[in-house]
Amino acid sequence: MEMINSIGRRKASVARIYMTEGGGKITINGKDYKEYFPMPATQATILDPLKVAESENKYDIKITVNGGGFKGQSEAIRMAISRSLVKANEEVKHALKEKKYLTRDAREVERKKFGKPKARKSFQFSKR
Repeated sequence: MEMINSIGRRKASVARIYMTEGGGKITINGKDYKEYFPMPATQATILDPLKVAESENKYDIKITVNGGGFKGQSEAIRMAISRSLVKANEEVKHALKEKKYLTRDAREVERKKFGKPKARKSFQFSKR
């Protein structure tokens, strides 16, 4: 198997993935994924598509991710891993699609408008 690459996006984060056959080593921006994401919830988000496809220790994954916060980055990585797994094995597509790992979540932060303190919040109204 050659190297499979794919891109995942979420909020302001972009994750690029390079997947090869190996022993299950996951590297994010040159660090181990447990060091990059110390919280167990974000680690679980990254490993979810591998568990659904039952291929936890089949592939070595090298990830470069930038932009956004830890939640957006972890969900961008999850999407990229899911896309790579579908490229490697078409039979896992249905299971990943059922969990909505292949769908781009397009929700972004709404910009702040002028004359308002936030995007939609208004200053307190005073009648008198």
